Amino acid sequence: MKLLTLAAACAALVTLSAAPAMAGGDPITAKLQSPVAEKTKFIAGGAMFVCEGDACVAAAPQSTTYASSTCKIIAGKVGPVASFGGYKSMDDAKLADCNSVAVAKNAGSKLAKQ
Repeated sequence: MKLLTLAAACAALVTLSAAPAMAGGDPITAKLQSPVAEKTKFIAGGAMFVCEGDACVAAAPQSTTYASSTCKIIAGKVGPVASFGGYKSMDDAKLADCNSVAVAKNAGSKLAKQ
C-alpha cells in the first residue's frame, strides 16, 4: 500500500512539474493593423504582452494565452489585430470576432467626440 501511495505521489509530482514546461512555449505575437504610438505593456491571457511598433509579443505565454479572449483584450487595448498566433495562427473567423471589440470601442469613442 505504501508503494502504491508513493507511486501516485511521484506521478502527481511529475505531472505538476511538467505543466509549466508545456505551457510556456513559442512566443505569441499579435501583429497589429496600425502601430502603437509608444511602447505598451499589459497582461492578457496570463502573459505579459509588450507592444512596440505593429507587434505585441508575449515571450512567456501560458496555456491559456492562445485564446480568443486574449486577442479581444489586445484589440481592446491597442486596436485591430491583423494576425494572432504562435505555434499556429488564428483563423479569419476568430480574428474577425477578436477585432469586433476594437471596432465597437472605436465606434463608441467617435460617438462620444461628436
